[in-house]
Amino acid sequence: MTNSGFQLYCGDPPVPGALHWNLDPLLVGALAIAFGVYALCYRKTEVGEPRFLMGCTGFAVLSASLITPLCNLSVALFTARAVQHGLMLLVAAPLLVLGRPRGRAGRFEGFAGPLAFAAALWFWHLPAIYDATLQNNAVYWTMHLTLFGAALSLWRVLLGQGAAVFSSLFTGVQMCALGALLTLSPRPWFSVYGATTWQWGLSPSADQQLGGVIMWVVGGILLSGFTVAVLARMFASAGPVRA
Repeated sequence: MTNSGFQLYCGDPPVPGALHWNLDPLLVGALAIAFGVYALCYRKTEVGEPRFLMGCTGFAVLSASLITPLCNLSVALFTARAVQHGLMLLVAAPLLVLGRPRGRAGRFEGFAGPLAFAAALWFWHLPAIYDATLQNNAVYWTMHLTLFGAALSLWRVLLGQGAAVFSSLFTGVQMCALGALLTLSPRPWFSVYGATTWQWGLSPSADQQLGGVIMWVVGGILLSGFTVAVLARMFASAGPVRA
């Protein structure tokens, strides 16, 4: 529940048929400026390259997660927040890392990125902390910015070399663990959804379980597939073993 006179950033919890887009001019302007700076980092001859197109796709996915009615729906359903974060952290972030201009950012090595991502993910799913994201807009944006920043650091490691396999396994295990806890919990964790899920045909427990499955299964499958691809690339680059 919200305080009297307080306006949630993504609007009041919606009911079916009353979803709305988030056309906050500050957000739209910030995304436009960020994309403009990104495009300026490319030379004209590079604009058609796959890296640039991946970056553009990353910006499009990030924008969709924040501007479409998914933002408004996340006020009512934990499942929608899980989808929103999946798009931001597992789709937009790696595309932006893959699409960075050549020579503009050095390769990040080490295990700091995966650790920071795990710490941020678990911290923001602590019940009292999570509830605060829908009770205070400054906390809401701190959550998004820290999670997305940690995801960029994570994918700079995963898409690099050296620690990629171990980091991917670690990230997949901890995401699956959190998703499993959310799915198998006998009671809802987040009080902010106590009165908002019923309009969508879900109890708070069912909503949390569905969101947990998304994190557990979808996130686990994606990272497992990524780990297999990295291992396959490593074996292929090693060449045949000579007797």
